[in-house]
Amino acid sequence: MTEAALLPLAVAIPLLGAALLAVAGRRLPRTGCDILATTCAGAEAACLALLWARTDGRLVTADLGGWPARLGIVLAADPIGAGLALLVAVLVLAVVVYAWRYFDEPTGEHAGAFPALILLFEAGMAGFALTGDLFNAFVFFELMGAAAYALTGYRIEDPRPLQGALTFGIVTSFAAYCSLLGIGLLYARTGELNLARLGRQLAGHHTDVLTVAAFALIATALLVKAAAVPFHFWLPDAHAVAPTPVCMLMSGAMVELGVYGIARVYWTVFSGPGGIHPQAFRTTFTAIGVLTALLGALMCWQQRHLKRLLAFSTISHVGLFLIAVALLTPDGATGTAVYVAAHGLVKAALFALTGVLLDRYGSVDEHGLYGKARDLRTVGVLFVAGALALAGMPPFGTGLGKALSEEAAGHWQPWLPAVFVVASAATGAAALRAALRIFFGAGPAPHSRPDGDETTGEGEEPEIRSPQRALPRTMTIVPAGLIGLAVLVGSLPAIPAALARGAAVFTDPDGYTAVVLTHANTPAGPVPAADWTVTGMLLGLLSAAVALALAMAALHRSAADRHAAARAVRALRRLHSGHLGDYLAWLALGVAVLCVAIAAQT
Repeated sequence: MTEAALLPLAVAIPLLGAALLAVAGRRLPRTGCDILATTCAGAEAACLALLWARTDGRLVTADLGGWPARLGIVLAADPIGAGLALLVAVLVLAVVVYAWRYFDEPTGEHAGAFPALILLFEAGMAGFALTGDLFNAFVFFELMGAAAYALTGYRIEDPRPLQGALTFGIVTSFAAYCSLLGIGLLYARTGELNLARLGRQLAGHHTDVLTVAAFALIATALLVKAAAVPFHFWLPDAHAVAPTPVCMLMSGAMVELGVYGIARVYWTVFSGPGGIHPQAFRTTFTAIGVLTALLGALMCWQQRHLKRLLAFSTISHVGLFLIAVALLTPDGATGTAVYVAAHGLVKAALFALTGVLLDRYGSVDEHGLYGKARDLRTVGVLFVAGALALAGMPPFGTGLGKALSEEAAGHWQPWLPAVFVVASAATGAAALRAALRIFFGAGPAPHSRPDGDETTGEGEEPEIRSPQRALPRTMTIVPAGLIGLAVLVGSLPAIPAALARGAAVFTDPDGYTAVVLTHANTPAGPVPAADWTVTGMLLGLLSAAVALALAMAALHRSAADRHAAARAVRALRRLHSGHLGDYLAWLALGVAVLCVAIAAQT
């Protein structure tokens, strides 16, 4: 099968699967719906695996409907975009298998609703990763968002998921309006929506207020979806109430697509003479990345609600991804690609393991679960492995991605590797502390202060209806497989080498334009190195050692020390108020600051 056929098929398979489940789910039993959903998810993963293999070191395109790129819609896949779509497909397949017996759904007209929404979510994410048209990127982005809203509020009998979904929906809808306005400004300036033609047309104009405003508005929508500070407030609230399989996709794939979108739009549209000056982009997004990484790590450390802890960990790692993207080098793109791939696998695994606790005990509170899961030793070992992976320990792919990103960042600013070490160590330590308390009963039993204002995670609604049942094997096999894949990303040289070749293609806007508009493949630039170095391994081991030291210190610190630390960040915690108006105000402030920061350097 040719690449021109694989590209549209990669979007069509999950759409057709969702339609089939929506119709057949009214007649099929639960098992039949699971089999159909798994078949569709498996077919999508196979399609994208074949596509990723075909894109090795080059860009492939498909002109939909036979129309040329200047008139019609184009799908374009390089190893980075196809690899991200493949990551989405792998995670969706994992989620579908994980959820075989996760929900106790009734048979009848609602039996296929959840897997249908999952496949619809997948179609939006895959389409966004593979499109070569800015407006269609917006359409796929909104398809992704609409499915995510419905999945977040899936348990309608509980008002908390509905509130979380409403906040998520309204905040990201306002961001979508910003994106649509930015796209409109670009269309008014160039008369184009195709990414390659947009970049070529924009290069013929001078950078002015319209260009800066258009970029800032489009970037805002992508930063909101990526949950970068100060656009991040919706993510912990949504993760706290969404079903665990949905959290696996939101943290494992959706936020990473926001980072990918920023890189793709900048390189193809705004990197030319009439776009945003590289120094303005580099400085602005490095600052956003550092702020996001450190604030996310600090908030992660203060959580005892496991889902919120993992959500803030995601925010912190998004900051690290943004720093590497902001370097605007093939080395930075390589590090980001490897880091994103492994982080998505690890984070999905950690949420899946958290789902086991919710299944068994109806709680995700670190303190309330103290020592209760001693009999779940396999789950505990996997959770510890995931925590060390977050810290960047070799041989996990997160460690290799962190090492490559650190090296690239250190060539520009020598202090940036320290940010990677601090953020990864703090987030890994928070997860490790929780694992040691819950699964091994380490340290004295924690006591909550009576005047605390923290979200605990006690009293969560179990996402199954028979907590006395035996634990389904899929709920441990799936996270074990995901963590194993994360090890392969870091230890199998062919994977990072392929992503490095993809980074050389991704950071070549002239080559992208030539392939999309004339189908003329041009040789890419030098392929960056994607191997472990001694320095990278030492920094990874340092991060893991610091994470372990922090976790052990937290387990044995006094209650007075814990209360003092909580008081020190109380104001920061209260900014995450849960009030929709506050979040929209931060969004508006973020847009204004982004515009001013870029304009001041242009």
